[in-house]
Amino acid sequence: MRAFLQQFGRLGLVALPLLLIGCGAGSDHSDLRNFIKETKKRPGGQIEPLPPFVPYKSFSYSAMTLRAPFDRPSKELERVVLGTKSDVKPDLGREKEYLESFNIESLKMVGTIEKQGQLWALINDGRQGVHFVSVGSYMGKNHGRITSMDNRNIELIEIVPDGAEGWVERPKVIRLSEKD
Repeated sequence: MRAFLQQFGRLGLVALPLLLIGCGAGSDHSDLRNFIKETKKRPGGQIEPLPPFVPYKSFSYSAMTLRAPFDRPSKELERVVLGTKSDVKPDLGREKEYLESFNIESLKMVGTIEKQGQLWALINDGRQGVHFVSVGSYMGKNHGRITSMDNRNIELIEIVPDGAEGWVERPKVIRLSEKD
């Protein structure tokens, strides 16, 4: 077995140089050089222009006006859960104001103005423009009545169904919208 390995080793020593010489022989690569020269002589092709740059439109999700999901329910909702009957109910006989046809989340406070000593808030409905509201005005589909306001906030009380054939008051705050 040892003799076989020695002979195989000698054969490998002879075959390896022969393989290397065979790979290097005929190093005339003139056909390859001619092909490269001809390719470089050809005129270059037209490069297509880059597509127009479309700027990224960011989406801003704001849930500042919604109740935080981990906050305790308001006292009014706790009272309903405990079974206390409330005398709260909306005045269904009164004439609806224009801003009551919108969801409260779609209305934005865009400013205030003081006229004859009374503060008025400017509300953008997102459709027909800006409307004036003051304390006592109604807005939103849930019978929301404005209870107070300042230059930055509108506080209102909404009257919503409590789920047990009754009604409950729910406080809501609309903050002055920042510029988009």
